[in-house]
Amino acid sequence: MDAPLLRFERVSKRYPAPARGAAQPAALAGLDLEIARGELLTLLGPSGSGKTTTLMLLAGFETPDSGRILLEGRDIARLPAHKRGIGVVFQSYALFPHMTVAENVGFPLEARNVPRGERAARVARALDMVRLPEYGDRRPAQLSGGQQQRVALARAMVFEPPIVLLDEPLGALDKALREEMQHEIRVLHQRLGLTMMYVTHDQSEALTLSDRIAVLAGGALRQVAAPRDLYDEPADAFVAGFVGENNSLPARVVSMADGVARCALEGIGTMPARAVGPLAAGGPCVLMVRPERLVLDAPEGLPAQLAEALFQGDHVRLRLVLPGGAEVIAKRPVGEAALPAPGAAVTLGWAAGDARAFRAEGPAR
Repeated sequence: MDAPLLRFERVSKRYPAPARGAAQPAALAGLDLEIARGELLTLLGPSGSGKTTTLMLLAGFETPDSGRILLEGRDIARLPAHKRGIGVVFQSYALFPHMTVAENVGFPLEARNVPRGERAARVARALDMVRLPEYGDRRPAQLSGGQQQRVALARAMVFEPPIVLLDEPLGALDKALREEMQHEIRVLHQRLGLTMMYVTHDQSEALTLSDRIAVLAGGALRQVAAPRDLYDEPADAFVAGFVGENNSLPARVVSMADGVARCALEGIGTMPARAVGPLAAGGPCVLMVRPERLVLDAPEGLPAQLAEALFQGDHVRLRLVLPGGAEVIAKRPVGEAALPAPGAAVTLGWAAGDARAFRAEGPAR
C-alpha cells in the first residue's frame, strides 16, 4: 500500500486554563490519524471536540505540545505556516475587498514570486476549475456568497498544494446554496484528485462529501470510517447518537448469545440488539435503533402509542410514546401503506441486526 500523504502521530494540544487553578481538558489528546493521497477526509464533531484544533495544527496556526505531523514523510509540526505550502479555505472566505477576483486568486503565487506570465495562466486555470472564468475583473463585493466561496477555493488550489484544508466553508450559506456547493466541492475533489481535510459539525454534509469521516469528541478520536460504515456500524454510543438520528433507550442486559444481547427496558419488555463493545449479562446498556429501522405492528415487540405523524416531504415522521413516557421516533416513506391514526396503540419492534446495544457511558466532553 502507498504511504499516507499525511499522518498525525500521538499529537496533543492543551490550551491555558481560563482561570488560575482551573483544570483545562486537552483540546486534543494523543491523536493518531492518517490521510491518503487524493482522499477527502472530514473531521466531524460537536463544538470543543478538537476538530478545528486539528486543522489549525496542520495549517501551522497552532503548535502541538507533543507528537509529530508528517506531510509526505516530513515532520512539519513546528514549521512556520508560510513554509508548509498548505491551502486553507475559511468560512469567512477572507478575500481582500480592494483586490479583483484575479488578484485575490493570484496572491499566493505573487507571495511565492511566481513570474507574472505563469501567474496569469495559473489564475485563469484556477478560475476555470471553479467555473468563474469571466469573473477575474470583478471585486468580491460584486459576487454572491457562493461565488465568493468558489474564489476562496480557487485561491487555495492555485499554487497546487499537497492538501487543501476547509474550515466550516459552507456554514454561512443558505440551505440550497450549501447543497449546491457540496456538489461543487465533491466534483472538484474527484476531477482534480485533490487531497482535502474538511471540518464541519454538520452530519449531513459530512456523509455527503466524504471518502472517510473522523469523529472527534472531547479531544479524542472516536471512530474513522467510510460514511456508510460509520452510519451502519458505529463504534460506540456517542458515534451512534451523533451521526444521524438514533433512538436511545436505557436498558439492562438479560442475556448474551452469539453476539446478540437480550435487553430489558424497565417496565416495558425485552428486545434483542447486536452487542457492540464489552457487555455482560446483568449490566446496564444503551439500546439504540435508527428511526427508519423501526417496525410498526411487529408480531413481537414493545407496546406504544402513536402521538403524532408529521409530513416532511419525502417521509412521514412518527412520534411514539412507550409506557412510562419515553418517546421514540420512526420514519416512513411517503406513499407507504396507510398509517394508524394518532392515539392508536401499536406494537413496536425491530430485527436484532437493526439495533445496537452499547456499554452505558457518560456524555462526551
